Amino acid sequence: MPGEDAALPKLRPHTISTVRAAALAALVALACAACSPDREASREAPEEPASARGEDDAAASEPEQEDGLPAVIFEPEGEEPARVLVEVADTPAAIQRGLMYREHLPSDHGMLFVFPDEDLRSFWMKNTFIPLDIIFLGADREVVGIVADAEPETTTPRRVDEPSQYVVEVNAGFSRQHGIEAGTPVRFEGVK
Repeated sequence: MPGEDAALPKLRPHTISTVRAAALAALVALACAACSPDREASREAPEEPASARGEDDAAASEPEQEDGLPAVIFEPEGEEPARVLVEVADTPAAIQRGLMYREHLPSDHGMLFVFPDEDLRSFWMKNTFIPLDIIFLGADREVVGIVADAEPETTTPRRVDEPSQYVVEVNAGFSRQHGIEAGTPVRFEGVK
């Protein structure tokens, strides 16, 4: 029938656009799910976000110049304090991104993850190219556990059995080199 044929061209572009939009939305959702953390992790399996995602990256506490970088100071008993200049990951987007895609990290640099509360945390090394020590700190800013020499580019959950509110990632071997272990007190400088 002529009336039906005339209607098809009007529907076809709309249908094609709808199918394309749905396919694009599905691809974006899959890409996001591949990188999203779960509620216990900053970069783990994608079931549920660690906290409300969607905050703007501009709110992250990243200083503009290296001299102004905040610091985490580990104070192991019987050892010299070990100072690490840190980027602060305190927004959901910054926590999710972490140190992914970095090919180099200076020996005295790292990242401090700041969570709103103390909870069991778990991290993975997907898209992380540098072997790391992952140091978990309680709300009292004392080391509660360490995952040393975390293997890059893996999705194995890395965790300790104690709740933490802060996590510091540094180059692999840093903890051993500076005598950092569970119970080591930690100070923050310039961290809001």
